[in-house]
Amino acid sequence: MAAVTFDAATRNYPGAGRPALDALDLAVRDGEFMVLVGPSGCGKTTTLRMLAGLEPVDSGHIYIGDRDVTGTDPGDRDIAMVFQNYALYPHMTVAQNMGFALKIAKTPKAEIRARVSEAAQLLGLSELLSRKPKDLSGGERQRVAMGRAIVRRPQVFLMDEPLSNLDAMLRVQTRNQIAELQRRLGITTVYVTHDQVEAMTMGDRVAVLREGVLQQCAPPRELYRSPANVFVAGFIGSPAMNLFTVPVNDGGVALGGYRIEVDRRIGSAGASVTVGVRPEHLRIADGGLVVEVDFVEELGADTYLYGSTVDPQARHSVVARVPGDTEVTRGARLSLRPDVADLHFFDMDGVRVG
Repeated sequence: MAAVTFDAATRNYPGAGRPALDALDLAVRDGEFMVLVGPSGCGKTTTLRMLAGLEPVDSGHIYIGDRDVTGTDPGDRDIAMVFQNYALYPHMTVAQNMGFALKIAKTPKAEIRARVSEAAQLLGLSELLSRKPKDLSGGERQRVAMGRAIVRRPQVFLMDEPLSNLDAMLRVQTRNQIAELQRRLGITTVYVTHDQVEAMTMGDRVAVLREGVLQQCAPPRELYRSPANVFVAGFIGSPAMNLFTVPVNDGGVALGGYRIEVDRRIGSAGASVTVGVRPEHLRIADGGLVVEVDFVEELGADTYLYGSTVDPQARHSVVARVPGDTEVTRGARLSLRPDVADLHFFDMDGVRVG
């Protein structure tokens, strides 16, 4: 096992208007489960491929442990990759697929059998070793792909959206298995996903990327509670954080007619700030911002209300989470008060100021 370090790692694709990855500085600790998340085209898969040696590094360095692998061939990096499409050989059995890399490395047959058997037992595949991929379910194929990586005993696991081909229920089950397996093995893992629920439930830390630039890297709870900027605030959380850009006047801001006092450090008179509030931090109470409800989403324990503020000068979309037994109909007007202690403030550059 080993740590992974990106030192100002940059990748430029010919003809692109900006770097696919722009001077990434990121340290993945030994044994850590690091998740890279962000919208399509943000650079997360490029980051993984650069670490694997499948993409060149145009400037900067990448280290595995103390070794600079920036120019090292993929086969000499001691990594194992799990792909989105599993990449299993259809003509081979499960056992043959899992042991193939060891066979190529001329590992003794007895050791191959022992390692495959150990990994199969770990993954619940012992009864499937003689089957071929066509006879397996999607979840079983994913576990075989994991087993093939495990038997190599690499320093680093790389996983590129490995659950995207599974149905919703199986995805939840498999992500829990992967997270638990990684913790048992203690192998440094870099995991790419576009699904923020996967990111928040699996990662020890989560790195949020946007247009090739690292926005924030922190434990999931910190990302949610203290987003570094407006992008992270709006990206992390489902439904997204409500964001209102409003002017500061007389030491406060007004949200749809509801006034909130602000610290002078947050914004001076005449300046504008962006105020953020999570859906769960809005409650139905008199004297708040008046919202007209456009859509009601009932999810059992919770109900989500989607609407907009009733303010002709500055209408804002609003999402609120209320208890599931709350009776609200489409078209209703109601007052929502934010929990002032849970508000987030960002300056006009989008940077967190409170």
